[in-house]
Amino acid sequence: MGRDIIRTPNAPSPPPTYSQAVRAAGLVFVSGTGPHDPATGKIVGETIQEQTRQCLENISAILKAAGTSLDRVVSATVIILEETDFAGMNEEWIKWFPENPPARQGAKLPVRISGMKISIAAIAEA
Repeated sequence: MGRDIIRTPNAPSPPPTYSQAVRAAGLVFVSGTGPHDPATGKIVGETIQEQTRQCLENISAILKAAGTSLDRVVSATVIILEETDFAGMNEEWIKWFPENPPARQGAKLPVRISGMKISIAAIAEA
């Protein structure tokens, strides 16, 4: 059973140390994805809601390139800079996953990137 590297210009380019996503074993593993504009690389949004939305738009584009969608996400890891942004992140999250949301875990963002409040990784059925 092989693995496919997923890459799309419709989501931000990752550094050369990892792929946007990898499809293997019937799943798509999306790397931690920040709230960056795919065209400019600049962070989109100042609020946690705006940044959460951009992360999920980017993940959606990656999953589409892999032949799947957000509807097939089974697990997500949400990494935020400030614990006080958790409620705001959930406010936007529920708009994207209103029913039968994926399993999820959270963590604190270990690296400070100017203006970045959140990064999200996901695993979806292929």
